[in-house]
Amino acid sequence: MRSGAVNSATHEAFVVPGEDLRFVDRHEAGRRLAAALERFRAQRPVVVAIPRGGVPVAAEIASALQAPLDVIMVRKVGAPRQPEYAIGAVAEGGVRVLAERELEMLGLGAADVEALIARAERELAERSERYRGQRAPADVKDRTVLLVDDGLATGRTAMAAAGALRTRGAARVVLAVPVAAAQSVLAIKASVDEVVALQTPEDLLAIGFWYRDFSQTTDEEVTALLKRSTAMSVTHERLVEAGAGVPVPGDLTIPENPRGIVAFAHGSGSSRLSPRNRQVAQALNDGGFATLLFDLLTPEEELDRANVFDIPLLARRLAAATGWLRHQPETSELALGYFGASTGAAAALIAAADLGHLVSAVVSRGGRPDLAAPRLGEVVAPTLLIVGGLDAQVLELNRQAQRQLRCTNDLEVVTGATHLFEEPGALEAVARLASGWFDRHLAGIRGPAPRLQKT
Repeated sequence: MRSGAVNSATHEAFVVPGEDLRFVDRHEAGRRLAAALERFRAQRPVVVAIPRGGVPVAAEIASALQAPLDVIMVRKVGAPRQPEYAIGAVAEGGVRVLAERELEMLGLGAADVEALIARAERELAERSERYRGQRAPADVKDRTVLLVDDGLATGRTAMAAAGALRTRGAARVVLAVPVAAAQSVLAIKASVDEVVALQTPEDLLAIGFWYRDFSQTTDEEVTALLKRSTAMSVTHERLVEAGAGVPVPGDLTIPENPRGIVAFAHGSGSSRLSPRNRQVAQALNDGGFATLLFDLLTPEEELDRANVFDIPLLARRLAAATGWLRHQPETSELALGYFGASTGAAAALIAAADLGHLVSAVVSRGGRPDLAAPRLGEVVAPTLLIVGGLDAQVLELNRQAQRQLRCTNDLEVVTGATHLFEEPGALEAVARLASGWFDRHLAGIRGPAPRLQKT
């Protein structure tokens, strides 16, 4: 028996020592699978689930990768009087995959097969209407698609789904499943570009064997998960104007009906790809806030380490990005807040002092507000300082900085957390505190009129 992520090109298994071989349920399996798919984030994939069981798994992956979620309508073609015995599968777009050997064994003629296919296609159309309504399928043309199910047995359903995605123009199809029969991984490699599977037993027995809770996914659950995903944020890659002639890459994420926008200022040695900031940003997106994560320096500027610690320079870049946001149609009227981490918190506080009421709230995570000490008394935006209880030196610096603030402010200590908040539950506590602060001081406030920022 093998366990771990498998690449179909090499059929090599990467074993995770000590890993529990069974999944709690489909949602937990999705979260574990999302970690193995993190490398696809930069490709901006589309996550496509095979309903019904694949949808809870895919919903977790889409949430983790901040990717759109859709379903691919596939229906198993069951044998006469044995509907659970698959002789093939059909998918939207007229794609058919049939098991010729099984058809011969059952003695099914062409007319019999066509009747079974027609019934499966009618059920396919009905389910598509139930899940999607009038919404069009996701655009996968020239995109990487993560095709997700709760397991891979014979692989025929996945083959049909992959074929349908190819007909719609998908550039790459990566099949992602928590568990797959080892022989099916080999069989399906001609239909997809890659297979990622956490468990690949030689003897699958049944997909349900690999879950502690394998209760049936209902149509209502599928519909609810798709509706929630439709209302989730959409991330746009943008070049952010961070000063005259200084464009830097950024990720602008906008949920439906955003309640405000939060610009992130990362700490030294980090970037817009900081996993800690992204986790907090995801929590804010889930709460209805738009977010901007961007690089404060160009790649060339980062080569000079002095720039990384040039707090006034970083503050000017953040202020310029604020001006850029004020000129984007999606964000021009949104109230704006800052989330700063480590040295980025000092940059956020200086920018807030410079921009006055253009900034409606500031949150600092493990920040160094002492590096903005000369300007702290000028900050008017309500400011929350979050520090780990075991980060003694930084905690004392934050206490001193709090005494210099004249705006509405608070200091929250996360018990048992160190500077990077790597302890279990620590970053989740940061996300809750930040979300609560922006709820109180940012949500529902109409942003100021756009204006150019001096850089």
